[in-house]
Amino acid sequence: MKKEFRIKKTQEFAEILNYKKFYTCPSFAIYVKPKKEEHARVGISVGKKLGKAVQRNKIKRQVRMMVQEIYDFSENFDTIILVRVKYKEESYLNNKKLLERLVKKVKI
Repeated sequence: MKKEFRIKKTQEFAEILNYKKFYTCPSFAIYVKPKKEEHARVGISVGKKLGKAVQRNKIKRQVRMMVQEIYDFSENFDTIILVRVKYKEESYLNNKKLLERLVKKVKI
């Protein structure tokens, strides 16, 4: 996922989370807000309950790859993906399917 498609600033994260439009499943929660720029952007947040820094970074890399395969970045919204504790219990493929379903739900 290219850096121009990422949300990194804390203020932007807060804006999207405070917009309070979200969709959930056991492994993820997706917060959505209409986009500011000409392309969609994605932010990924992994809490400390999922493990130490090495494990959280691994999860972020996996989610980035899922997003790269699922998104085409022409959507009308910026997205924050919160990874939940159940993520560790599922396999990579199951988590990817769950994320795909959530993104389809958002697009509708």
